[in-house]
Amino acid sequence: MALGFLSRLKQGLSRSTAKISESIGAVFVKRKLDDEALADLEDLLVAADLGTTVAARVVEEFRSSRFGKEVTDDEVKQALAAELAKILEPVAQPFVLDRSLKPHVVLMVGVNGTGKTTTIGKLAQQYREQGVRAIMVACDTFRAAAVEQLQVWGQRTGAPVISGPANTDPAGLAFDALTRAKAERADVLLIDTAGRLHNKSALMEELQKIIRVLKKQDETAPHSILLVLDATTGQNALNQVDVFKEMVNITGLIVTKLDGSARGGIVVALAEEFALPVHFVGVGEQAGDLRPFDPAEYARGLVGAA
Repeated sequence: MALGFLSRLKQGLSRSTAKISESIGAVFVKRKLDDEALADLEDLLVAADLGTTVAARVVEEFRSSRFGKEVTDDEVKQALAAELAKILEPVAQPFVLDRSLKPHVVLMVGVNGTGKTTTIGKLAQQYREQGVRAIMVACDTFRAAAVEQLQVWGQRTGAPVISGPANTDPAGLAFDALTRAKAERADVLLIDTAGRLHNKSALMEELQKIIRVLKKQDETAPHSILLVLDATTGQNALNQVDVFKEMVNITGLIVTKLDGSARGGIVVALAEEFALPVHFVGVGEQAGDLRPFDPAEYARGLVGAA
């Protein structure tokens, strides 16, 4: 399975890899690492959505260790992968359920279209395969498509899906779901939420109300608040983290749709900017395409290092 995923990761990152690899190849064909070459390297790293902070940090490392030396594009890719892995390693933290909680309550947040609902379904399927009992709750009650999508995953995984009529109070639904999950001794409760950023104050109020209501039953809940980000949005993902951090206490990130993006570098920018745990990355539609984040493999795949 790991090898299968590694090949899918490389395939998923292929658009990002091509963008970075071709640029490196064009800049470094057995060339001395002088000021001009380093400026070109910094430009291409910024263009690859790694962000200005990361680009400056990587270039400074190259300046101190390799300045004036003749380098090939392969050497640059290997060294770049090693530098990016150093940035990514501290945030690559597996997501571990506390099986003693019965249930571990996971609140999934993010703007509409990032893949929250699909991510919940994929996790439910993975948990089923691991013998973990999951219950899903459709708290995006204003978007019928989200409820239907979760119900499809429920049929596929055998995990119960708790939903209500259109426009049901999401907090009340979450409260009822936690009551049932406790009664049934479920291992994990996966809560889908709305992501309508056009009315930020209403969304903030809704999310905070869900959290308040959950705490009436379990003062430690939700135990995890995971923000789902769509890699195709590039630098806009940084703004989304800022917005959701204002609303709730984000405990970790999931980055989806890397297979549809040339902006895989955004994961590095997120790591540098926020230092939040990156639990999973998604590179496709299947449940197995959502996998724990491996920093070294990701860095090498991103820059096309052999």
